[in-house]
Amino acid sequence: MSDSVTAPSAARRYALGVEYDGTAYAGWQRLAARGSRDDRSVQGALEAALSFVAGHPVDVVCAGRTDAGVHAECQVVHFDSAAERSARGWVLGATTRLPPDISVRWCVPVSADFHARFSARARRYRYRILNRPIRPALGRHYLTWERRPLDAGAMHRAAQALVGEHDFSAFRTVHCQAPHARRELQAIEVRRTGEVVEIEVQANAFLHHMVRNIVGSLLPIGRGERPESWMGELLAGRDRTVAGPTAPATGLVFLGPRYPREWQLPAEVSL
Repeated sequence: MSDSVTAPSAARRYALGVEYDGTAYAGWQRLAARGSRDDRSVQGALEAALSFVAGHPVDVVCAGRTDAGVHAECQVVHFDSAAERSARGWVLGATTRLPPDISVRWCVPVSADFHARFSARARRYRYRILNRPIRPALGRHYLTWERRPLDAGAMHRAAQALVGEHDFSAFRTVHCQAPHARRELQAIEVRRTGEVVEIEVQANAFLHHMVRNIVGSLLPIGRGERPESWMGELLAGRDRTVAGPTAPATGLVFLGPRYPREWQLPAEVSL
């Protein structure tokens, strides 16, 4: 679907911070017709809620599309509306029309040249792995389970080979529609807290399944099946077929995009 949105006459642009549990959804992107009962997208649910509050159809553009089962702590979207509503009215009105697994956290009026996707300078994700012999009962929708011991230190050291601007072809899905695979990975950290191993990564932008493919390649290193140098070798080889498998969606959370402070958005999405 297109990222372009046609603004109603005399419309004002708003930015929203949206939190959602992606377990029940086919992903962010609306794939069915507006209002279709077959639509199981986060975008479709949010547009329906905002359209009710606005009193006219509302289209939203997001900072970064998420896949089925992936969650978001602070997805940022923008939309245009000529309806006279306060920021608080948009937040409360939309949230009351949304299912329990989606909520609007904040709303900020922005200038017409703000774009949720193209104005962003970075995006951050977190992947959480429960590393113990027994599978989880609680929190299983927000964790991936790995029963074999992981060396988080080795995973962290190996991951540093990815920092910088590179061709990430080894970590993109064959279905990725991006015109090229060059991305700037700005930071990646692997740390352990008790039984949980967390991987946080920030880049200017991500390829389809890039984070999950990176995690899938770090796991053999953490288990001691591959040397720490393997990540650098995969990056240089640019061959997806020899890298690790795609890690499950359940452990992935989109923490949110980052924008220049000139847009005056909340601190959690500002650089």
